[in-house]
Amino acid sequence: MKTYNKVARITLVLIYLVIFAGAFVRMTGSGMGCPDWPKCFGYYIPPTEISELQFQPDREYKKGQVIILEESLLVAKENFKSTSELNNTNWEAYTKHDYAIFNPWHTWIEYINRLLGALAGLATLILLIFSIRLWREHKVITLLSMFTVLAMGFQAWLGKTVVDSNLAPLKITIHMVMALVIVCVLLYLINKTRTNKPRTNKPSKKFKTILVIGLFLSLVQVILGTQVRQFVDEETKRIGTVFEILVSDVPNSFYIHRSFSIVILVTYLYLGFLYKKEKLLYNKMSWIWSLIGLEIITGIAMTYFKFPFGTQTSHLVFASILFGVQFYIILEAYKNKDDLQIQNYSR
Repeated sequence: MKTYNKVARITLVLIYLVIFAGAFVRMTGSGMGCPDWPKCFGYYIPPTEISELQFQPDREYKKGQVIILEESLLVAKENFKSTSELNNTNWEAYTKHDYAIFNPWHTWIEYINRLLGALAGLATLILLIFSIRLWREHKVITLLSMFTVLAMGFQAWLGKTVVDSNLAPLKITIHMVMALVIVCVLLYLINKTRTNKPRTNKPSKKFKTILVIGLFLSLVQVILGTQVRQFVDEETKRIGTVFEILVSDVPNSFYIHRSFSIVILVTYLYLGFLYKKEKLLYNKMSWIWSLIGLEIITGIAMTYFKFPFGTQTSHLVFASILFGVQFYIILEAYKNKDDLQIQNYSR
């Protein structure tokens, strides 16, 4: 059981690395750095120079490899060796979108994001393998481990649809929410199989209710944040860089998002009052207040200081960590007295 718990923790870290990488992709505008999926310009290892994506005579092309011609993508229909002139019969137009720009930095940032996603997917598969021996006594662990594998597969498919749609905002939002679902499942498995049980006073019904309300408010805040990021993405495309955006003509979702942070702050200040009053000992409660403070600081920095480098990425990563910590404390607060008898299965 200890081994399973360690693998689950490693998997969780990898999922958060993918979230960080995804946030960095959005901050740098690298979402279309690889215009196709799962390869990148038809390569397993993407190009580093534009010349590799230009037609070259007497070159061996593989099926699926991509070239850029007159601001459009052409895909090799089959394996062939080119002649001195481009033969259109060997190529077909890429029709899923019309984005045909090569930026080596954007390409490799997006490619690394995909590699981290693949590594996280492999970790969930290893987690499933370790869960099989627990099937007889703890079927829920194996079933949820299987769910994480399927969820990562669904995430990969979502990633494909995001690229094919040229970064449609709704699909990006679903992609983010699904990542949080995977985080929650992994946190449940970690909590369920931990060997060191927390010791604290029994929390009141009011405390647990406020915890759940706080988690719901955070989820709403994340969804509102994705709508604000839609505005940021559109401005980035128009201006060329996120660091020059002036927050002057922003959508209503921005003001709702900003005001909602006050609601969350007040909710957790009240929760802090209950926490001290009931003399609880959840050691991760301090994380919540710290993360809320960091969220406010990075939000102010983006709004009033032209998106300093790293603030957009940090804001999203802090939000996702905050959501995870909130969910984990809820698990501890609602922990069943008849939890796993893990001592008999510890390794």
